[in-house]
Amino acid sequence: MSEAVSRPTLEAVAARAGVSRATVSRVVNGGDGVREPLVERVRQAVEELGYVPNQAARSLVTKRHDAVAVVIAEPETRVFTDPFFALQLRGISKELTARDNQLVLLLTEGRDDHARVARYLAGGHVDGALVFSLHLDDPLPGLIEGAGVPTVFGGRPGWSDGSNSVVYVDCDNRGGAQDAVRHLAGLGRRRIAHITGPLDQTSAADRLQGYRDVMDIAGETDPRLIVPSDFTPGGGERAMGELLDRCPDVDAVFAANDLTALGALRVLRERGRRVPEDVAVIGFDDMLPVTEQTEPALTTVRQDIEEMGRLMARLLLRALTRGNPATGAPSSVILPTTLVRRASA
Repeated sequence: MSEAVSRPTLEAVAARAGVSRATVSRVVNGGDGVREPLVERVRQAVEELGYVPNQAARSLVTKRHDAVAVVIAEPETRVFTDPFFALQLRGISKELTARDNQLVLLLTEGRDDHARVARYLAGGHVDGALVFSLHLDDPLPGLIEGAGVPTVFGGRPGWSDGSNSVVYVDCDNRGGAQDAVRHLAGLGRRRIAHITGPLDQTSAADRLQGYRDVMDIAGETDPRLIVPSDFTPGGGERAMGELLDRCPDVDAVFAANDLTALGALRVLRERGRRVPEDVAVIGFDDMLPVTEQTEPALTTVRQDIEEMGRLMARLLLRALTRGNPATGAPSSVILPTTLVRRASA
C-alpha cells in the first residue's frame, strides 16, 4: 500500500521562498505590508509546491469564507425550466469564479423553506447573499436582514424607500415597455393588448405601467385588453385564448416576457391568426433559447440578463471588501433596454 502524499505546509512554503511563516500567511490570505519582491517569491513557492490553503484556518484570519449564497425565491421546477434564471446564474458564476468565490445555490419551494434559508445565512457559512425573483409579500428580505448578511437584490424591491440601504440591479422595465407599445402604435395598431407577468413582482408591475403610459396618452385605454399571467408559456396560452374570446378585434399584443409571448404565438397559430399581419406580437427579455424557437422570429425588448448577474456579484464583492457593508455598499444600478426588431412586429 503506497504512502499518502502529505500536503505542503506554510512552513514548507516559507522555507522554499526564504521568508518567515508570517510573511507567507499574509500573502496567502491577502494581507498588506509585504514588499512586492517577497510576494512574488511566495507565489512562486506556492505554485512549485502545489500549496492549497486550509479554508477553515484561512477564514479565522480573514473573517471571510469566499462563498456567496444565491437565493432564488422560486420553486426548482420554475428555476430549471426558465432560461432567465440560467442566464442570470451564468453571469453571477462568471464573476464569482473570477474572484475565487464559491456560489451556493439556495431555492425556496415554499414558506417552510424561508426559515431554513435564513438560518443558513445567519450561520456564518457565506459572506453575503444575492437574492432575486422576490414577490411583494415575501418574508425573505426581513429574514435576511435579521441574519445580518450583506445583500444585493436582483430587481427593484417593492419595499424599498428609495434610500441607499437597499442595493439592487434591475433594467428599465417601464421604459422598455413604453418602447414596445410605441412601436406597435407606430405600426398603426390600435387594439393593443398586454399580457402581464405576476403583478406581485415589480418587474411585471413596471411593465404594465409602461404599457398604460403609452395607451393613456393615445386615448386607447381599455381594461379588457389587459390580461394577467405568470411569465410562463402555459400562462401565455391561457391569457391569449381569453383575450381572443374577450376582444376578437385585438391587433397587437405586448407580452410581459418572451416565454409568455411564446405561448401567445402558439394560440394565435391555432386560432388561424397570422403574425404579424393580423396580430403583431412583442415580448420582453430577448432570451435566445426562447426567441430561436418562435415562428415568426420574435420582436422583443432586450435586457442584458447575464450582465445583470455579473453586476449583482460585483456590487456585493465590492461592498465586502470595504469592510463595512452597511455604509460602504455602492449604489443600485438600472440598466437600459433595447427594442430588438424581428418579424413578429
